[in-house]
Amino acid sequence: MADPQDGRPRIAPLSPFEEEAGFTRALRVGERIIVSGTVGVEEDGSVSPDAGRQAERCFELILAYVAELGGQSGDVVRARMFVTDIKDADAVTSAFSRALGHARPTGTLVAISALYNPEWKCEIEAEAVIGTGQ
Repeated sequence: MADPQDGRPRIAPLSPFEEEAGFTRALRVGERIIVSGTVGVEEDGSVSPDAGRQAERCFELILAYVAELGGQSGDVVRARMFVTDIKDADAVTSAFSRALGHARPTGTLVAISALYNPEWKCEIEAEAVIGTGQ
């Protein structure tokens, strides 16, 4: 959906918080797609206690946003992964490899002290450049 004020394609708001805070979940600027921090909330609103499953869900959502904005998984050029416990790094990295290993994007994984909801064990951001994928 294109924003009526600036014409940039973006993902429609999925929660009231996005409107209140004034941010966009995913945005296309020219051939770039930027996906903001994404958490692994399931379609029914639940959150798995498993960090690996949360990361898988993050990548499912991210790749859906990229596709909705005209890209494909191979166009992803960067992922930033944040975990609240460094012990979850291997599970999150494994989800990254399954989702994007074929594209070989840059990737960063860091441990942070907390996320907004204590159930969330990881949050992931991504960037894609349309037409660069394989």
